Amino acid sequence: MEAVLRSDCDEQHPHQAEDLHGKHEENGRLSAGIKKDIEKLYEAVPQLVNMFKIKEKIGEGTFSSVYLATAQLQTGHEEKMALKHLIPTSHPLRIAAELQCLTVAGGQDNVMGVKYCFRKNDHVVIVMPYLEHESFLDILNSLSFEEVREYMFNLFRALRRIHHFGIVHRDVKPSNFLYNRQLKQYALVDFGLAQGTPDTKIKLLKTAHSEDEQGSCSQNNPTIALGNGVSVSVTAATQTAQQSASKAADKRSSSLSKIQIKQGRGGKEDSVHHSVQRSVFGERNFNVCSSTYQENSSTKLIKQSKMIDVSSRKLVTKKKIISTKALSNGAARKAASACPSNLTCDCYATDRVCSICLSRCQQVAPRAGTPGFRAPEVLTKCPTQTTAIDMWSAGIIFLSLLSGRYPFYKASDDLTALAQIMTVRGSRETIQAAKTFGKSVLCTQVVPAQNLRTLCEKLRGTHSSCMRSQDEVPSKAGNDSALPDKLCAPEPLGKQIQQLKSFQEGDCALEMKATDMKGWDQVPDEAYDLLDKLLDLNPATRITAKEALLHPFFKDMKL
Repeated sequence: MEAVLRSDCDEQHPHQAEDLHGKHEENGRLSAGIKKDIEKLYEAVPQLVNMFKIKEKIGEGTFSSVYLATAQLQTGHEEKMALKHLIPTSHPLRIAAELQCLTVAGGQDNVMGVKYCFRKNDHVVIVMPYLEHESFLDILNSLSFEEVREYMFNLFRALRRIHHFGIVHRDVKPSNFLYNRQLKQYALVDFGLAQGTPDTKIKLLKTAHSEDEQGSCSQNNPTIALGNGVSVSVTAATQTAQQSASKAADKRSSSLSKIQIKQGRGGKEDSVHHSVQRSVFGERNFNVCSSTYQENSSTKLIKQSKMIDVSSRKLVTKKKIISTKALSNGAARKAASACPSNLTCDCYATDRVCSICLSRCQQVAPRAGTPGFRAPEVLTKCPTQTTAIDMWSAGIIFLSLLSGRYPFYKASDDLTALAQIMTVRGSRETIQAAKTFGKSVLCTQVVPAQNLRTLCEKLRGTHSSCMRSQDEVPSKAGNDSALPDKLCAPEPLGKQIQQLKSFQEGDCALEMKATDMKGWDQVPDEAYDLLDKLLDLNPATRITAKEALLHPFFKDMKL
């Protein structure tokens, strides 16, 4: 910003102690709660009083709040700014790393820059340019295909920029990629969860510890039962857990319980007549509970799927199953600590955790990010994560744009999320990809991969079987398989998989008239080829941002 603010941040203005209500008396429409928050911000960071008129709160998250403000410039005109107030408990190194990302990589190629930063004690406010933008959910089904192409092109420009500096954003999603539809302006924002690659050019990211911002527990051998005889389990292929990266992460990953998802009661179906279809997967009737080991038909599912000869392993003389209902974490660890760490175990590929595994250090890996956008290597806690996780998240955004469904995936835990990915990308493909980064994924049922074009067209309502008048009787869709409308309802995932296999009818989520197609009836194969490369289950072969910009899908667009 060439013009500078009228007041210097170090200058004591004579009216600094004035009634703060005067700063936003024009905001009579604001709620009392927001007014109070604005007053508290003025009090916490008094430098803001003479420089900005805070208009309203425009965003609030776990780690920060964002306000819209205007700055009075020396040129005489006002400029809109976004003020991001970080929570006082944020780690100073994390704040400094976020600022360095904005100052080094920001300001061009659709990456948000920074104007100023203010600090008073433990309160930090980052001042950025304000970009008026539309809600992704509000405009999803009104976007033309060409607008979607431009949107993805500009997203890849932003990702190419930050990846060039060795920045892994870790939280790529529509709400963090601002879009002004009228001005065709874009901005990638929020580097609060960013991490650095081994060769990152952001010095502070090299020393910033990776933190599990979501704070969920992890298990040595988590197993999930999904109903209809379907179970999914993820283990470390070598059964040797990695050393924890930090004490905080170790505490968050010390849970010894297993997770079972059981079918609950009720749950109303989402209407298929909504202008914007919500999540393809719903699970409001999933109940999470810890369970102890019992020899019944449910727990035998994984045991029957052993992939190795357990008899060849050394066995513990006294096999003691430690129940999470009977022992606390500390007691379980103490009881298991007597086991020699070099022993091999007998619980691999089973539905329980033996005392030998309990004595080992927990495996810890970054999993920060938003549910529904996490890559398979994040869901399976792969310790080595690269910029490829951002490309997967971009692929999920592209999947939502092509299908007209947002959020596309919605799961309460990582294993359910992985199982949902399987229903689109295939169980065998997922298992094979997991082996490439040292994970063993077990699934008791083979789930075929879906044809991405057929899937998206049927969900959006542009499939050939959907292009009919409302008076016509739905025709058969041949051997094509895609997600039926019923998957919008919160049904057990096992039933959803059965629906995927047996879906033969031409039911469609939305019916689009020819006059409303906006290019959706002429989506080229290159679009789905790019989507397939973005949703590559193997991060080592997943397309990069630089490669994506050179993809034939963008052949006539200027870099």
